[in-house]
Amino acid sequence: MTTSTSTSTAVISDARAIELEDWGPLPEATAEPMATAGKKLWTGDGVLEVGLWKCAPGPSRWVFETNESITVLEGRMTVSEEGGQTYDINAGDSAVFAKGWTGTWDIHETILKVYTVF
Repeated sequence: MTTSTSTSTAVISDARAIELEDWGPLPEATAEPMATAGKKLWTGDGVLEVGLWKCAPGPSRWVFETNESITVLEGRMTVSEEGGQTYDINAGDSAVFAKGWTGTWDIHETILKVYTVF
């Protein structure tokens, strides 16, 4: 793994090899506790942030207070927008959740994702 960062650039050759920090149980979990881990790779002004996030399987409910773009590196989940559509998201898929998005995530297999908050 090669990791190189500066104030404007972060290059990671193997995201799966980065050691993640324990971020505790997922507050949005709606059943059993769901373990999470992550690593912030870049932060900018305000809410701007890029990082890696890993989460154990289970159901959760979300209300997005920012925009978030994700690319799933490992795992699979089903997301259901309140009053809207349901999507299966698998490794290799990307999705964008707009500020105000409300719904559920049902993680079937541990998720590892790259996220961008903006």
